[in-house]
Amino acid sequence: MADDYYGFINQIRRKTGVDLSLYKEGQMKRRLTTLRDKRGFASFERYFQAISKDEDLFFEFLDRMTINVSEFYRNQKRWEILESKLLPDLMRGKKSLKVWSAACSTGEEPYTIAMVLSRYFPLRDIHILATDIDENVMKRAKTGVYPERSLKEVPHDIKDKYFKQIGNLYEVTDDIKKTVTFKKHNLLSDRYESNFDLIICRNVLIYFTEPAKNEVYKQFSQSLNKDGVLFVGSTEQIFNSHNYQFDIADTFFYKKKG
Repeated sequence: MADDYYGFINQIRRKTGVDLSLYKEGQMKRRLTTLRDKRGFASFERYFQAISKDEDLFFEFLDRMTINVSEFYRNQKRWEILESKLLPDLMRGKKSLKVWSAACSTGEEPYTIAMVLSRYFPLRDIHILATDIDENVMKRAKTGVYPERSLKEVPHDIKDKYFKQIGNLYEVTDDIKKTVTFKKHNLLSDRYESNFDLIICRNVLIYFTEPAKNEVYKQFSQSLNKDGVLFVGSTEQIFNSHNYQFDIADTFFYKKKG
């Protein structure tokens, strides 16, 4: 059965370019085995044949693999720290910031940073790159429609200004949507852009192996400007941050050394 899973890893790598061996095996195998069994396949070989032919099954697999759980202003206190403590230095002397929301899932995070920055810059000067490996979730992100539970941490003034209620759902306004450019990107294999002032990558790297995580942190460091900031998730402290030319700016925030 183990060989069956490793064969599946190789087939997925050839089909998608995604290397599942760079994710923690126990967590990933458990998650995908549950999904495979739920869909009634006795082996990973049969499951692979099915997802190769059925687009819905394939997108469901990608969804499960990439753990798409998000909400606006997730862990709100962290966003308050970003706004009060880190943004003033980042913005000093600049008319705009170059921002990357990596592994952006269904779009709550890049839209959140756009809303935060809207207090300081005209929307026409806000440009955020939002990337994910899963094109299906990015389609949902571009639509910008969310259930009310995704908005529970959104400040009232922001909710009133940048969301339109449609029945039980809420749609992000077009002026906020225009600040974000969505693009497919694999953190484990694709080229990274450079000269970012702020990179946000939260609650994703906990699923990567240590060597994969190490490589991603190196790449993030190289992609940041001097004094640029990396904002990570609440379970993702970087214990050897100096190895990547980072100083600790606050809990879950790392500043690129000069």
